Amino acid sequence: MADEPNWEDIFSDQSSESAPKSARAAALHGTDGTESIESTDDRLGSAEGSEGSEGSEGAEAATPLAPSGEQPMTRREAREAQETRTSRRSQNSADPVAESSTVGPPRRKGRLWLILGLPLLVIALAGAAVAAYGWINYEEKIREVLGWEVPNDFEGAGNGEEVVVTVNSGDIGSDIARSLNVAGVTMTFDAFYNLLLSQETDPAFFPGNYSLQKEMSAQSALDALLDPENKVTDRLLITEGTTLPDALEIISETTGIALADVQAASEDLAHFELPAEAISLEGYLFPATYDLNGAQDPYAVLDLMVNTMYEKLDAAGVAVEDRYRILTMAALLQREAGPNTDDFYKIARVFYNRLDQDILLQSDATVAYGTGNLHTVWTTDAERADASNPYNTYANPGLPVGPIGLPGELAIDAAMNPVAGDWLFFVPINLATGETVFTTNVDDHEAAAQQLRDWCAENEENGSYC
Repeated sequence: MADEPNWEDIFSDQSSESAPKSARAAALHGTDGTESIESTDDRLGSAEGSEGSEGSEGAEAATPLAPSGEQPMTRREAREAQETRTSRRSQNSADPVAESSTVGPPRRKGRLWLILGLPLLVIALAGAAVAAYGWINYEEKIREVLGWEVPNDFEGAGNGEEVVVTVNSGDIGSDIARSLNVAGVTMTFDAFYNLLLSQETDPAFFPGNYSLQKEMSAQSALDALLDPENKVTDRLLITEGTTLPDALEIISETTGIALADVQAASEDLAHFELPAEAISLEGYLFPATYDLNGAQDPYAVLDLMVNTMYEKLDAAGVAVEDRYRILTMAALLQREAGPNTDDFYKIARVFYNRLDQDILLQSDATVAYGTGNLHTVWTTDAERADASNPYNTYANPGLPVGPIGLPGELAIDAAMNPVAGDWLFFVPINLATGETVFTTNVDDHEAAAQQLRDWCAENEENGSYC
C-alpha cells in the first residue's frame, strides 16, 4: 500500500528529529554546566525568526552568547553564522534521503519487525506443518501418549456412497469384519468384530452380495447385512481371486437359481468349449459385476462369464492354445499377490525363474486349494508332503493341474509380461498392506517368513488374514 514504508526506507540509516528531552538537555550543556555550541545554534534560529528585520527593536536582546571562554560574537558575526547554517539546512532539505531522516515518524521499529518477526513467522509456520504431519501420520500413538481415547467406529448409517460387500459361504465373523473394513464400510476391524462378540446369539449371515454404504457404524453395518432388503439381486458381483465353489454360491444367491442347478451346469465342460487340459470351470469365469434381468438360466449366466473371460484373454494377446497355461499362472498370481500392483509382475518373475531352473514352485496356496481349504494359504508339513494332491507344487514339478481361482485382468497381464529380476523367493510380511519381501537365497527368505508368522500372531485382526 502507498503509506507503507518501502525497502529503502526500512534499511536506510535513519535518525529521529525529536530526541528525548534528557538527550537534548545533555546536548545543550556541557558536563561542566557551560552552554555548548548546539545551544547557540538553537538560540540563533529563534532570534532570526523573531527579529523580522535587521534594524528592528529587540534585536540587541537577541544577540547570542559566545561559547564559554570566548569573546562575545558581534551582530554581524552572528548574522553571517546564521546565514551559513540556514544555507546548510536548505541543502539538506533538498536531499530526499536527508529529508526522510528528519521528517516523519521514526521507522526503526519497522526494520526491527522484519529482522525479528519474519524468522519467528517462518518458525511458527514450520512448527505448524510438523504438528500437522505428526497428527496425520501418528494420531493413534499421540492419542495413546496423551491418554486421549482413540476412535474406532463411525457414527450413523453411512455417507451415501454405495459399496457392495460379498459374504461367501463359510465366512465367519472375523472374515466379514475384515471384508467390511477393507471395503471402507467400517472404520476398523475391531469395531465390527467386537460388536459380534457382544451379541447374545451369533448372527446368521447368508452368502450373497449386499448393498451397504461407506463409513457406516458397526451397528448399522450389522443391521444392513441382516436385512434381506439389502441383498443385491439385479447385479452379480464376483471379485478377483474368488474360487469356483464360492462363485457358484454367489450366482445362486443373486439370481435365485437353485445351487444344485448352477453346479450341474458348471460341470458340463463340453458346453463351454474349454481347453482340452481343463479339469473344471475353475479359472474360466471372469470376475466382474454383471447386470442381470432375472430371466437367465444357469447356462446363460455361466456363458456370459466364460465368454467375457475369453474376450479379456484375446485383448491381452493370449493365443487360444495358451489359454490354459496363462490362466493357470494368472490364477496363481491372483492368489499369491496382495494389493500392490507391482508385486504381480515380480511374483510372476519368481515363478518363471523357478520353472526355468527346474525348481519346485512350492506355493502354499496351491497345496491349500488341493486340500479344499479355499480361504487360507497356510499348510502343514503333512499336506506339503502329500504328492497325491495334484495341486501340490511342493511335491509335484511345474504348474499345478489347473487354475486355483478366478484371475482378473491385472493377473493375466502379469502372467504375460513378468518384470525382469533374479528373485527365487518371496513372502508377504503384512497381509493387510500386501508388503512383500523378494529374495534370492534361502536364509533371507526364512527370515522374512518368520516376520510373517510374527505378524499373524500379533492380534485377532491380523490372524483373520492368515
